[in-house]
Amino acid sequence: MILSIGEILADMTGSAEGDGLALHAHCGGAPFNCAVNAKQAGAKVGFVGRVGCDPVGKFLQSYARRAQFDFLDIQTDKVRGTTLAFVTLTDGERDFSFFRHDTADYHIDLKHVDFSAFPDLHIVHLGSLMLSEEEGRALAQEVVQRTRKIGAKLSFDVNFRKDIYADFEDALKAYRPFVAEADILKFSEDELAEFTGIAEMDEAVATLNKPESLVVVTLGKRGCAYYYKGMHAAMPPAPDAGERVDTTGAGDAFFGSLLAHIDGKDLTRENIEYALMRANEAGARTVCFRGAVRL
Repeated sequence: MILSIGEILADMTGSAEGDGLALHAHCGGAPFNCAVNAKQAGAKVGFVGRVGCDPVGKFLQSYARRAQFDFLDIQTDKVRGTTLAFVTLTDGERDFSFFRHDTADYHIDLKHVDFSAFPDLHIVHLGSLMLSEEEGRALAQEVVQRTRKIGAKLSFDVNFRKDIYADFEDALKAYRPFVAEADILKFSEDELAEFTGIAEMDEAVATLNKPESLVVVTLGKRGCAYYYKGMHAAMPPAPDAGERVDTTGAGDAFFGSLLAHIDGKDLTRENIEYALMRANEAGARTVCFRGAVRL
């Protein structure tokens, strides 16, 4: 089983409409998207998140129920609003701007979520958006401690969003403890170079000093690469699945499928490379429709 914890939010995609701007809300949030894709890839999956008591929050809760997770706890915050991500698309490539001043996403209450109640819980996946806030970092530390207590693997998708921090060093300081803790770790090629300050991929991964962890680096149209216990290979991209419409959620689709295909399995070369092949296919399918997930 995979338990994903973190933000569920609304991706607000805008387009000009007469004298105004029309905004269309899609369900999103990297750990939620990852959970949906893991479930669609055949894994047993749980998700924990938090939204506001507002129309957008109610829409997200209703939409999430359609995913048919094996465990779902989307909490309603009666004080704070739902987090929004404003998405700009240019030729299918997206740019994000977040509206999250004291919003609900990083105030998740784990009081009633018992990790030990899931006897087959192998992977706990942690979202990174929460790390920009002190409360969120405390929450993430609690997730790490609980994961270690039950002997599960910690999964972490870096999603290095330095724009929501006071400066670059603040971002590095927030991310470093969780990169260090992760047993399964995903960077994009650009994120890895930014995080380490090293452009050459092999050298950058080596500086992470994580030989016992599965480190995956996505390479866009060139596929991906992985490093684990001395094993290393580049995996070719999947064939085009159709017209490239929207890259939102492609990395989440990739990672969710990867986690689904290694859940409960030994991390042999054969199992890792099969999982990455399926992950590349999931990412390629996701760019063919608008929004991060489709239920």
